[in-house]
Amino acid sequence: MNILLLQGGAQKNGNTAKVLEWVNVELIRLGHDVETVYLHSKNLKGCMGCGKCKQIMDAPGCIQKDDMPEIMGKMIMAQAVVFSSPLYFWGVNAQLKSVIDRTYSLYTKIPEHISLVEGQRQGLLMTGAGPFDNNAAEAFTAFGRMQKYHKSINAAELFVGGCSTPDQMDASVKDQAFEFARKLTDQI
Repeated sequence: MNILLLQGGAQKNGNTAKVLEWVNVELIRLGHDVETVYLHSKNLKGCMGCGKCKQIMDAPGCIQKDDMPEIMGKMIMAQAVVFSSPLYFWGVNAQLKSVIDRTYSLYTKIPEHISLVEGQRQGLLMTGAGPFDNNAAEAFTAFGRMQKYHKSINAAELFVGGCSTPDQMDASVKDQAFEFARKLTDQI
């Protein structure tokens, strides 16, 4: 399986990167082809809501000139995509939010709902200092709703709370990351 990992954390060696690294290790061990895109180093603009992308039915039609066309191309070619981010104010961070908003160009509603990532397995991985309830839950709800429009499968979700530094994450977090990888690829 061709899998794309979108690393949304700003710190290349931070909590989100560490958990995503464990996911990557397990995916490779399971025999998958994996590519990681570090979003913080990319030129990502927010969606303008102009609707120009809906004029093209067979490709992402966003008119903006940044790194998103390349990322969307990788998303379209992948059988699974992991969206990862630290928790920022009850949601994903700005880099991942820009990517999510721009995936609006991957589907159309006119004349019928067509999605360029239909059937794709998608997962959300988030880290944060606090608990899941009344903190991260809303981000996961929003992510689950995105699958309706993507016509994709919400294959795996993982929130690692109580994070302060990567070296304080224990073996149970590594096990959770491995389980997330197996769920993402339906190898549980």
